[in-house]
Amino acid sequence: MNRNWLYVFSSGILEIFWVSGLKHSETIAGWIFTVAALACSFYLVVLASRQLPVGTVYAVFAGIGTGGTVMVESLVFGEPFKLLKILLIVVLLVGVVGLKMVTANTEKATT
Repeated sequence: MNRNWLYVFSSGILEIFWVSGLKHSETIAGWIFTVAALACSFYLVVLASRQLPVGTVYAVFAGIGTGGTVMVESLVFGEPFKLLKILLIVVLLVGVVGLKMVTANTEKATT
């Protein structure tokens, strides 16, 4: 895995934190953490999209964030588990992995 894909995966993980923070932040510190995670997440997506195909970067970013957020909401915050929701997330993740697999591994040359 190269550095740009690491940026994409890191931004997706940070998305889980800031999306959960939008719902559950109740203190100034919580909101500061949420905004910082949001800013870092988008900064990493911008860095990655300079070198990788934007559509694939966004799909992977959104897939990690969506799947992770659903899992965190269920496991940490007690949201009810719905089989159809899990099935649809799996379909989304299969699509994201498929996009990653068919994307050429060429990157733009850095200046």
